[in-house]
Amino acid sequence: MTGASAGFGRAICERFLRDGYRVIAAARRMEPLLELQSRHGEALLPVSLDVRDEQSIAAMKESLPVHWRDIDVLVNNAGLALGTEKAQEAVLQDWRTMIDTNVTGLALVTHAFLPGMVARKRGLIVNIGSVAGKYPYPGGNVYGATKAFVAQFSRNLRADLAGTGVRVTDVQPGLCGDTEFSLTRYRGDRQKADAVYAGAHPLVPEDIAETVAWVASLPPRVNVNAVEVMPTSQSFTALTITRDQ
Repeated sequence: MTGASAGFGRAICERFLRDGYRVIAAARRMEPLLELQSRHGEALLPVSLDVRDEQSIAAMKESLPVHWRDIDVLVNNAGLALGTEKAQEAVLQDWRTMIDTNVTGLALVTHAFLPGMVARKRGLIVNIGSVAGKYPYPGGNVYGATKAFVAQFSRNLRADLAGTGVRVTDVQPGLCGDTEFSLTRYRGDRQKADAVYAGAHPLVPEDIAETVAWVASLPPRVNVNAVEVMPTSQSFTALTITRDQ
């Protein structure tokens, strides 16, 4: 589980632990992982990981105890959005960080653990995408594009993995509160972050954890290609039309 220190990642860890899994919780911040371990004991293994760093991934993989190395379920959850500026006003470093984390990081972690799954002829990869990868919105530019990559990469993995017994699912959440997502996006501005969810009755991380747990609970013959999950309060809007004034 990448990005396990908060939000979706933490909730998914908790859900899998309740289902009897042993969980490798990976994140850059170790303190929240150690707190999780203090409550769950030996069923949870906290590991330091920066998905953007190939050497960090290799070191983490090499450091795993022998009896933790056969990964049955890989959840690629680490990801972020930075800024809501229009593309012509965006900060280039924000674009680079989103691409490095949401695209390169997901690909690197998958590349590290997929061969073992294929060799064992079993396994499940769950990629946490977003409805932003399908439905554009102002200010979503590179973030939405990274999540479109997640969707297409997941489909292409399915094509390559036919006959291997390895399954792939892209979980695409909509508006979800009680995470650090908007706080990160607005660079720590709590007022702006809270305003995103005010009165909206958004999803909560446990909803996504329940979705991932359901996918993982299905028989090996079942592959859920993609799951799109929105709160009831969120729906679609009309296409924008610019008119002469």
